[in-house]
Amino acid sequence: MNTFQFDTSKRIVNEVGGLRHCPNLCKELGVKHVIIVSDKGLRQLGMVDELAHCLQNAGVSATVFDKTVADPPDSIVLEASAAAIESGADGVIGIGGGSSMDCAKLVSVLVKQQQSLSQMFGLNQITGTRAPLILIPTTAGTGSEVTPISIVTTGETTKAGIVSHHLLPDVALLDASLTLDLPAHITAATGIDAMVHAIEAYTSKIKKNPYSDMLAKQALLLLSSNIEKAVTTGKDLPARQQMMFGACLAGQAFANAPVGGVHALAYPLGGHFHIPHGLSNALVLPHVLRFNASHAASMYGELAAQIKPSASVSNPLSTSEDLAQYFEELLKICGLPTSLKALQIPKKDLTVLAQDAMLQERLLVNNPKHMHFDDALNIYEQAY
Repeated sequence: MNTFQFDTSKRIVNEVGGLRHCPNLCKELGVKHVIIVSDKGLRQLGMVDELAHCLQNAGVSATVFDKTVADPPDSIVLEASAAAIESGADGVIGIGGGSSMDCAKLVSVLVKQQQSLSQMFGLNQITGTRAPLILIPTTAGTGSEVTPISIVTTGETTKAGIVSHHLLPDVALLDASLTLDLPAHITAATGIDAMVHAIEAYTSKIKKNPYSDMLAKQALLLLSSNIEKAVTTGKDLPARQQMMFGACLAGQAFANAPVGGVHALAYPLGGHFHIPHGLSNALVLPHVLRFNASHAASMYGELAAQIKPSASVSNPLSTSEDLAQYFEELLKICGLPTSLKALQIPKKDLTVLAQDAMLQERLLVNNPKHMHFDDALNIYEQAY
């Protein structure tokens, strides 16, 4: 057994309707005035204002910042932090997808005014403390509520990461009732994203450990058993709560055993063509699994055995090829595109995508098999 360290959120609340606990959670953390970091879409659905009113009725003042966008630029993070400081907030709640939660994490540090955002980029560069932080996901996918990572857009197309245990929240609150209005294609893409987190954590080359393995296998079992129900019957609350918990477990796993080649090839698809992250992962996943099979077949076989396949799969899954074929079939069942060509990505651009994938060194180092430029290009061609 390798030496390892495992970090996660201090407290996880897994409960349908758990949003109502926020006032008491704030009071337990000594918070009197909270800033809620979210986006305009969620506010239009009424979730954000419902939370604010719930807090205010319980005597906790609330300010709303709803300008978070996908892959938030540093300017949005700084604007949110300025709003928090101006309002006198002494606590932060992030509610939404990964972008809102990533922004909220950084606001919780910046509100203390001990360090600038530019000083925080990289690994373990946060030197001060943070304000009390509660994170509430509204998709079953990113796992951001239990990861010590925030991704910020720092230029027109460039992104940078901030990694620190300070970004793990005091409370991760999992309430699947917040996901009932998600469209089927978002439910599918974010769900597959969570499954990729579990798979890549289980095969992570450097930091794979017994805790992450256990969480990854349980996550994949929960996610595979419920994703089709969550996609096809969106109001199936038990299925959605299982998806929410599975995504959280997968988040805990990859926060400690980082992801690899699938994510390295998915990021350029998002950067160049704005393909949603979960869908980008799903499109390259089967082909990366086949590429890695020479080095990870036994691990993939163990994961395949965890999957509860749909009625369209007659036999239990037991091999790496079974795993690849399962995800190819899952894309069709969920009504997602099954190729890069279907997304109108020009074939001539595959070379640029492969070049950009090679720049993802922090991810590629975790892949079970070393990946060269020609390998990445071949995977994109297979996905085309």
